[in-house]
Amino acid sequence: MYRVGIITSSDKGAAGEREDLSGPAIRELLPAERYQVVAYQVVPDDKEILKEVLIRFCDEEKCHLVLTTGGTGFSQRDVTPEATTEVVGRMVPGIGEAIRAYSLSITKRAMLSRAVSGIRGNTLIINLPGSPKAVKESLAYILDTLPHGLDILSGEAGECGNSPHEHVITGNVVGE
Repeated sequence: MYRVGIITSSDKGAAGEREDLSGPAIRELLPAERYQVVAYQVVPDDKEILKEVLIRFCDEEKCHLVLTTGGTGFSQRDVTPEATTEVVGRMVPGIGEAIRAYSLSITKRAMLSRAVSGIRGNTLIINLPGSPKAVKESLAYILDTLPHGLDILSGEAGECGNSPHEHVITGNVVGE
């Protein structure tokens, strides 16, 4: 069972002026037999607050996966990628690239996403878009691949290329 944290970055949501629909959409999409949401918070678009909550979800709540929604656009207040980048030790560019590539088949506006993903300790952090529709599309696209990455991160699985069904080519370099 993977422990999950969900963070919605929204000034209006944090002020109680707008209902958060994207955070609940994430929770709804996560299969209950595999994912347990152990932490959820709506925060303002503030880099320092985002960093504090990301660190708490990773280090104290021991989440395997933290999914953020919102704050990935061009507004001056959109700082989720910056907060994420500052708290992770290793970037995982393929996830954001995959989401953008898939989303471009739906809307050209996907190219405007600045979402990133990275690893802090044993936690994978993924920035998702802010709209409920885009959250559902993006998460649905990557969801089947996440368990393998999470298992590798936690030490529960071997490396991607070391499947018992794959053949490893070994031998001397030509000319030796």
